Amino acid sequence: MADHVHVRLSQGLSVSERGELIEHSRCRCGATWTKVFEVDGEDPDRPTPS
Repeated sequence: MADHVHVRLSQGLSVSERGELIEHSRCRCGATWTKVFEVDGEDPDRPTPS
């Protein structure tokens, strides 16, 4: 029997009500993943001065 290696195929992005970026992906075998990128509290229209 061969070993299975999950290959994450992107299924899209979405934004939560709190403004978090959510990445959806899946493997051909049916396994799914959701990764959440939390907001840092900064206003995206006003970058931090460098």
